[in-house]
Amino acid sequence: MASTTDIAPPGAPTPGTGREAPPAPHDPASLEVVPARHYARWAAAVAVIVLVTQFVHGLATNPVWEWGVFGDYVLSETIVQAVWVTLQLTAYATVLGFLLGTVLAFMRLSRSPVLQTVAWTYIWIFRSIPMIVQLVFWFNLSALYERLGLGVPFGPVFWSVDSNSIIGTMGAAVIGLTLHQAAYAAEIVRGGVIAVDDGQLEAAAALGIPRLRQIRRIVLPQAMRAILPTAGNEIIGLLKGTSVVYVMSIGELFYQVQVVYGRNGRVIPLLLVATAWYVVLTSLLSVAQYYVERRYARGANRTPPPTPLQRARRFARTLRAAAARRDQPVIPLKPLGDSR
Repeated sequence: MASTTDIAPPGAPTPGTGREAPPAPHDPASLEVVPARHYARWAAAVAVIVLVTQFVHGLATNPVWEWGVFGDYVLSETIVQAVWVTLQLTAYATVLGFLLGTVLAFMRLSRSPVLQTVAWTYIWIFRSIPMIVQLVFWFNLSALYERLGLGVPFGPVFWSVDSNSIIGTMGAAVIGLTLHQAAYAAEIVRGGVIAVDDGQLEAAAALGIPRLRQIRRIVLPQAMRAILPTAGNEIIGLLKGTSVVYVMSIGELFYQVQVVYGRNGRVIPLLLVATAWYVVLTSLLSVAQYYVERRYARGANRTPPPTPLQRARRFARTLRAAAARRDQPVIPLKPLGDSR
């Protein structure tokens, strides 16, 4: 019987013949590696490229877009002023809405049934009524209350003023947007607060930290990680939602665009002007949201991933280093044994 040492490994020459033995049937080295072919993925990519190319070609060649008219109005004084009004409405409604929403959120989280009921009723009502209905209601507030004043509840009034003189068109728009936004902001803040572990508050209470300081220094910084993504999305929606105030004849972006194309009849290029400005403003808010989220994520991620700007700088340094290596002269190596 032949010993096991006489068996040649797969692929080795057969003793006495000088020829290689055929590979074993299950030898991994004999298997041919074939890359996976994703035909459906390739077909979908080609279809998307064709559609995008057609769309870009239509933007460049269709005369209805009237890019010359777009260029004349996109930076005109009238449109820029309307953009400023849009930013004002967004800023006022965001700040006041989230301040009121934070108060409502903690009212819902309180142990007082009165505060819980009032906050829940407010959120229920203002989330049920469309924004445009609320704006029209506040615009016609003088029909319900001709005068607003201060005095004893259910008693005499010491000071009063005409409601139209204290709440103008811009004020009515800010009030309507703020009250509408506060209902959604309250739920966003409440969701972030309840996401914080209860052990944090228990540890803070054991250390004797006052309740208000617990909320301000412990709860809210941790809740911001859960609040910011939804809050950023809500602010972007509010920016676009300010176009609803056109029913109040306020000169914001969409209303002013309507006025302009109502005069010259250039509907498509003027709508494109509004679209371009909304895209720019939304992009700026998205960038701001990214960096604010990155700041508040430091507690959970000690080494956050690099920002797009940092990645671009790193890539530029890599290119410069590669170019510097190419420019260096090549010094030939001396052969071994050469003493010269």
